[in-house]
Amino acid sequence: MARTVRFHELGGPEVLRLEDVEIGEPGPDEVALRVEAIGLNRAEVLFRSGTYIEQVKQFPARLGTEAAGVVEAVGSRVTGLKVGQAVSVVPAFSMNDYGVYGERALVPAAAVVRRPDGPRRGRRRSGLDALPDCLRRPGGGRRHARGDTVG
Repeated sequence: MARTVRFHELGGPEVLRLEDVEIGEPGPDEVALRVEAIGLNRAEVLFRSGTYIEQVKQFPARLGTEAAGVVEAVGSRVTGLKVGQAVSVVPAFSMNDYGVYGERALVPAAAVVRRPDGPRRGRRRSGLDALPDCLRRPGGGRRHARGDTVG
């Protein structure tokens, strides 16, 4: 069981409940993680209040699409991640399907990126260090001018 934030009706912060929830084992393309930190975003407030671009499909509902944590288990088709590895979860799924506000969470492996082991020599550590290369600034840090395209 993991303490997890859920809500059973739309509303303000008063509808949030801290409940013991069985997380289960990861499916073939999922990762189970121990959550160390979560990102708080306006999207969760809007989702909880019923004014987000996507409506809650079923109660009780979960919240959260961004987190940092440690891998506890991986699904049978997951590659590139291992138990004990420090990771970040990026917003790449619906809160109708997954949520990270809790002690433990299941998330799709496609939304998980490995965190660096430590600061890179000569640089301060930032959240950008965890981004996959495809999400970093194109052109190796080159600034783009008006009219440039990324192909």
